[in-house]
Amino acid sequence: MTTSAAPSLSDLRARVAAGFPRVRADLESLVRIPSISSPSFDQEQMQVSAEAVAALLRSVGFADTQVLRATRADGVVSRPAVVARRPAPDGAPTVLLYAHHDVQPVGPRSEWLTEPFEPTERDGRLYGRGAADDKAGIAAHLGALRVLGDDLAVGVTVFVEGEEEIGSPVFVDFLHQYEELLAADVIVVADSANWKVGVPSLTTSLRGLVDCEVEVAVLEHSLHSGIFGGPVLDAPTLLARLIATLHDDEGSVAVAGLQVNPEPTVDYDEADLRADTSVLPGVRFAGTGTFTGRLWTKPALSVIGMDVTSIADSSNTIAPSARAKLSLRIAPGQDPADAAAALRSHLESHAPFGARVTVVDGELGKPFAAATDTPAMRLARQAFADAWGTEPVDIGVGGSIPFIADLLDVFPDAAILVTGVEDPDSRAHSSNESVDLAELEKVVLAEALLLARIVDLR
Repeated sequence: MTTSAAPSLSDLRARVAAGFPRVRADLESLVRIPSISSPSFDQEQMQVSAEAVAALLRSVGFADTQVLRATRADGVVSRPAVVARRPAPDGAPTVLLYAHHDVQPVGPRSEWLTEPFEPTERDGRLYGRGAADDKAGIAAHLGALRVLGDDLAVGVTVFVEGEEEIGSPVFVDFLHQYEELLAADVIVVADSANWKVGVPSLTTSLRGLVDCEVEVAVLEHSLHSGIFGGPVLDAPTLLARLIATLHDDEGSVAVAGLQVNPEPTVDYDEADLRADTSVLPGVRFAGTGTFTGRLWTKPALSVIGMDVTSIADSSNTIAPSARAKLSLRIAPGQDPADAAAALRSHLESHAPFGARVTVVDGELGKPFAAATDTPAMRLARQAFADAWGTEPVDIGVGGSIPFIADLLDVFPDAAILVTGVEDPDSRAHSSNESVDLAELEKVVLAEALLLARIVDLR
């Protein structure tokens, strides 16, 4: 195959700088759409969002753009996704660019300094729900494709999912139903983070996810706490005692059978971690070893919800039962089903005072570990180094993106690159979510460089 020379670094840098106001405008237009995929919110906005993404993709020359849904065997239909295609020239590879257009709920409005769905710039950062996770990923794809234009010498498929924030429940079915449309040699997932502002990263590992609900029951019905208090402990107290067994005195997860991987080669400065987490003064961090190990290569277990009597509804009553939802992040390489079984066994075997413990299994999300020395990885590292002027670092991420393992299952021969636009200040899923605009511009340049050079993938 004979191709014209790829645009130079200086040429692409100038194109990206000139076109960045359009990238920002694209991002702002998407942030204004409250595309919350959680079923308790207006799902018509998901269709509005998908159509907006489709229109933007058509505007960068992708005439073959569709808004699609898939149906699971049990009849569950996916939220709308967008698939846009530009076929590869003869002999050239095809690159799949992934992002998602759904966002998390806003949470308490009082915690936001500005309107969540009205993008607002402060100190070089653009604030709004989805500004980082993951509408910035969509904007970056659009920006890279727009600046390359007719210089794009590879096939590109853009896949913008609509239900990542609810666990991608129909993702595997979508992949199988549209496998021919989505097949690619390289998959770029723009849904992760960089090490910090000014230092780009490739994500080479992700923890998996297991969750469950556990109920502790001690009575068939409530009792008067004055008459029967003493010999009978209330269910919230017993639930608290059960939860306390999940960690040792150092704060490490104490569930037998969970995998722990070697420590990473880079570490998080404690002062930076305290600033990035806004942990209160005097609070001691849990666990042992490096901070990055605690965040990336070891399990973590959190209580993310509880059903107990509220203070407003409280009375002098011994509560008969209480429930908690547990979220367990598992190390790369751990089988989620094995981890779920280990957690269930621990909870059932640590029933306090003989209380009845019932465990209901929930979501299982596979972890991810990437090969770090592949042709695609080398091209990506060079593109990042050129865009930032700084060598990238390989990082793990403590969060989970289970669909990446699903992509590998369906497309086992594809090289997967996990990138992103977030940084430690982005506060994805939290109030005052934001993206650093200067970093976003570098992401656009890095992706444009990668797409321009990947024609030579060997």
